[in-house]
Amino acid sequence: MVLIGISAYVWVSPTGAPLREAVADATETVTPFATQNAELKRNLDRATQTIASQKGKMTAMQAESVAAQAGAAKQLAVAQQKAQAAQSELASVKAQLAAAQAKSGNSSTHSSTGAGASGKPASSSSGSADTPVTAPARADLLDPSTRYFGMYTDQAPFNWATFDATSTKIGVSPNLVGYFQGWDQTFRADAVKRAWQQGRMPMMTWESRPSSADNSSNSAPDYSLPKIIGGDFDAYLHQYAKDVVASGLPLAIRLDHEMNGIWYPWSENDGAGNPINGNSPGDYVKMWRHVHDIFQQEGANDLVVWVWAPNIVNNLPATHKAAGYLENLYPGDDYVDWVGLSGYLRPPYKSDNDFSFGYTFQPSLDKLRSITKKPIILAEVGASETDGHKPGWITSFFTALAKPENSDIIGFSWFNLAVTSYVEGVRATNDWRIDSRSDTLSAFIAGLTRPEDDFTLTPAP
Repeated sequence: MVLIGISAYVWVSPTGAPLREAVADATETVTPFATQNAELKRNLDRATQTIASQKGKMTAMQAESVAAQAGAAKQLAVAQQKAQAAQSELASVKAQLAAAQAKSGNSSTHSSTGAGASGKPASSSSGSADTPVTAPARADLLDPSTRYFGMYTDQAPFNWATFDATSTKIGVSPNLVGYFQGWDQTFRADAVKRAWQQGRMPMMTWESRPSSADNSSNSAPDYSLPKIIGGDFDAYLHQYAKDVVASGLPLAIRLDHEMNGIWYPWSENDGAGNPINGNSPGDYVKMWRHVHDIFQQEGANDLVVWVWAPNIVNNLPATHKAAGYLENLYPGDDYVDWVGLSGYLRPPYKSDNDFSFGYTFQPSLDKLRSITKKPIILAEVGASETDGHKPGWITSFFTALAKPENSDIIGFSWFNLAVTSYVEGVRATNDWRIDSRSDTLSAFIAGLTRPEDDFTLTPAP
């Protein structure tokens, strides 16, 4: 009512009255500001549109840059492959020439050697789709001339869709594939065959628990170490070993990994003196040797590369970091071919974490090297995108592999999944994938294709 009264009073005031003039002055003052505000808003809208447009262009440019990087990596892999083929061909020709010279020196009679006009050995092709799958000799796999680049995906080697899609983004195809199997599953010869059909070393993580077991529990009473040692699974193990022999193809077996942790049912104690799953100190080594001995009896060890792979020690209980603890879990050089590590850049981060290869792996590598001189494979590796440290950590990872002191590391296998799990009681999702972001993928390609890191570069499909 007061506002209405004032408005009416202004309306009836004669022209030139002080009140009417004051209102007119105020209107003239406010109107330009309103005009300016409208103009500022239009400018802000235009700037916002420009920023969005530029962001889109930058994203497209980043994608083009990474795609070009992957293309260059693929070209490098093709060139390396051709060079290796040429070296092999040269070695073959030299061997044939030496044999021919030796023969001509011993006899004046020349006979056909089955070689074609080019001097290459004659070859035939059956054209059959059932060509047997072949693989390198176990001895060559044990001590490779170049490093392994492996990857875990959600379904490989049973389905290559994600595996190949990621390989294409990198430009290079892994020469090792990791996968998991439980002790309620029979030997999957098809997995090994499918891996070698692609020229990839299969590395099976073999867990002595059901395949459907929940990672949040370390209890599996039916699969305790004493029961395995006592023979409850002997029939299963003998048949498994026989099936490995029947396949005729080699594979790496990472048996009951991360045994120095407290989260799996094959661990011995929880760090506070309490047994896990009915196990006792010394049981892990007894179990490992028992399984190995059964495979030896069946002749399967001629095809198996045994991988003993603890977890990095950084976040373990103090008792599990102590001198002697890891050593007491080692089955011995006669029972192990490679030693490995599981190691991640994983939040929550400690205050002293400098997000480097050294922080993540060095304390554990020092322990491994004090235990044995066996080749080392970083059997399960990943990095989280949390807080943006992943690209730098990847660069540090590959830089460290090029150092002479790490020449005993024969490769790694990347855990290429996004996983939701509980870490220190907190539910968290970590994206471990190589292509989780464009800068992460770019850092990975740059590191993998460095000549000094000595990886086998196979062109992606």
